[in-house]
Amino acid sequence: MNKQKLDEGEWLNPPLSSKLTDEGFLISAKEKTDFWQKTSYGFIHNSGHALLNTFENDSAIEASWILNYRHHFDHAGLMVYSDETHWIKAGVEFADGLPQLGAVVTRDVSDWSVAPVPLWMDKEVVIRFSRAGDALTIRAKCEADWQLVRLAPLDPLRTWRVGIFCASPLRSGLEVLFTKIETGPADSALH
Repeated sequence: MNKQKLDEGEWLNPPLSSKLTDEGFLISAKEKTDFWQKTSYGFIHNSGHALLNTFENDSAIEASWILNYRHHFDHAGLMVYSDETHWIKAGVEFADGLPQLGAVVTRDVSDWSVAPVPLWMDKEVVIRFSRAGDALTIRAKCEADWQLVRLAPLDPLRTWRVGIFCASPLRSGLEVLFTKIETGPADSALH
């Protein structure tokens, strides 16, 4: 894997602020920001903050950040984005009183899957996206081995961009410290 500059890319919805520090790249989210399309809630949001770069086929990206947010629905991680109705985000969201490892896959409408990860709180979390053919493999870890989060379809005919993201649907004040971004070849196997 090759290190990428933490602040490299083009903003989809610039945050309230972002700055490089000795510890990493600190992003402050605007209030009432999110990514979601219709399902169950009925609303459409495309206001979250994502710092995006091109995402070629047969490549992978990993992002690390400190999981230290504790407000309902605050979340951060990686996002692959084509347009407002075709994107995937994965990371950790604080929901139902716990940090939840999850993913949202959006193809016109959004879905959502989560699993509680309470032991990850206040630690460095790593998410990995690996793009190969018509699929995106999502993995995550925190002080242990990689675990599979999701295998999702990714239309190879679309143009995709990828990068770090964060959002705070209910409040102002979310700050996320991203510590590392690396890129490299796609995973050679699913398992």
